[in-house]
Amino acid sequence: MQERLQKILAQAGYGSRRACEEFIIAGRVRVNGQLAELGQKADPGLDRVTLDGKPIPKGEPLIYIALHKPRNVLSTVEREAGDTRQSVRDLVDVPERVYPVGRLDFESEGLVLMTNDGDLANRLTHPRFGHQKEYRVLVARRPDEAQLTAWRRGVVLEDESRTAPAGVNLIQTFGKGAWLRVVMGEGRKRQIREIGTMLGLPVVRIVRVRIGSLRLGTLKSREWRYLTAEEVAELKNPTGGKAKPERGKPSQKKRRPAR
Repeated sequence: MQERLQKILAQAGYGSRRACEEFIIAGRVRVNGQLAELGQKADPGLDRVTLDGKPIPKGEPLIYIALHKPRNVLSTVEREAGDTRQSVRDLVDVPERVYPVGRLDFESEGLVLMTNDGDLANRLTHPRFGHQKEYRVLVARRPDEAQLTAWRRGVVLEDESRTAPAGVNLIQTFGKGAWLRVVMGEGRKRQIREIGTMLGLPVVRIVRVRIGSLRLGTLKSREWRYLTAEEVAELKNPTGGKAKPERGKPSQKKRRPAR
């Protein structure tokens, strides 16, 4: 059966559909030796689809992993030439081709979901699905109510765009600063840090503790685990459906890769 190329690539574990569209636009995808075009369809059972000259694998099992990303680790799979920094893929020792869903800044830490399920990645990253992300944010100064209210309502950034309303609450004071709980439905690059700067609340530390229904829990820095079937089902159907995924490893065992 014919399907759009970005869907075929996503299902093979090359990223979200939007990321796979960029591969097609960049001229990295071919079908039966011919340069592919955005919107083109192919039959993965009959056609030879390649990315950068390498054939797309078929029938790879779907994998779902929760990782506690430490600070100063890239939340990306592809790196620029000469970039020797460690990435989240270096921390997860599995043979399958998995990639992080969404971004988490190099200096930030906490929960990262890694998978080869392109459909789920699209649902979790596309704004129309409204999946929330929750953070613990340490700011260098204790905020007053006016600053918290402004953050909740939305802040005009340097590029003159306004952030969406967010849930922001004071958890506890910490020295001259404070820990905040921030819940957001959007995730622009370095958004939390830029909001803090605009409000006079320099951000010292960011820890992501939740993506949709998935929580960081007791995972320690650099540890990872497979999601349970129930966790995957809830991410796919947050309204409470009971259907379980056909493929996905249920082990709760935590793993720490070699440093």
